[in-house]
Amino acid sequence: MTTITNNKEEALIVKEQDVVPLRNRVKEYGVKIGMSILNQTKLITATSELVRNLLKYGGGGKVIIESVSNGRENGVRVTFIDNGPGIADIELAMKDGYSTGKSLGLGLPGTKRLVNEFDIKSELGNGTTVTITKWKNG
Repeated sequence: MTTITNNKEEALIVKEQDVVPLRNRVKEYGVKIGMSILNQTKLITATSELVRNLLKYGGGGKVIIESVSNGRENGVRVTFIDNGPGIADIELAMKDGYSTGKSLGLGLPGTKRLVNEFDIKSELGNGTTVTITKWKNG
């Protein structure tokens, strides 16, 4: 079971210019817990993909960054919440090569491979929430 420490913040993402400051904040969280450069890069890459999805498909939304601990290891959890149209078929959306936006279709499944924990919930007409966690040594 993961417990959350007091270190948590929210960011409103409404335009492309909000992406870089968010990436920088996520990196700062990784640096603060002593995460390796490789794991920071994986976390930042996953964050970039998901925040772009938030803007492109969800019309913007809220991102929560937090430091987490499972008792023996520290990590960074990032949650992306939008009020967009939702994803009709999550299982299909998680398959490599599936895309609704004329891309390579590697976004969601590729993001899942970059992090230690990946959770997605979506309801048609009510938006999507994606939560990722990258552990310091994971």
